[in-house]
Amino acid sequence: MAPINVSQTLSVSNHRIFSSDLNEHNTVFGGKILSIIDDNSSIPAARIARIETVTASVDQVNFILPFRLQDSMCTESYVSGVGHRSIEVFTKIIGEHLNTGERFLGLTCFSLFVVTEHDIVLPQVIPDKPEYEFVCQGYAARQAERAAKRQQHAAFNEHISLEFPWNQ
Repeated sequence: MAPINVSQTLSVSNHRIFSSDLNEHNTVFGGKILSIIDDNSSIPAARIARIETVTASVDQVNFILPFRLQDSMCTESYVSGVGHRSIEVFTKIIGEHLNTGERFLGLTCFSLFVVTEHDIVLPQVIPDKPEYEFVCQGYAARQAERAAKRQQHAAFNEHISLEFPWNQ
């Protein structure tokens, strides 16, 4: 299968912050941001797989600066690595104070998607911009870290009760 340029997977969305988006700190509610991330990052995963994908994890969510009323959030997501059945997507959200034009990095994160079919060959990605090259070069290390964490989580999950809490 022919490789795909990272820029061909790019998904961009913009959102203006309104009072209904805010929490008690007058910043955008984190759950809303996570929903935007999942929605936007699912598009690059679909663009590389061209079949059904599901979110497996959202890792390394770094809330850098808050988004406030009258700001905009520009969400950019692109494929940053491809495994056998997994697709890593990097997302950044750039904020803009609409009254001044000042732009700032508000958030970065990685999401992992998996394809639902087992017998598939996913195309590899070619970083075609300096940022893409920088982000993609760390994919192997992040993939190894995820594999180790999956084993830790499996061992952890064996100790989690499934009983009704009121029956204990």
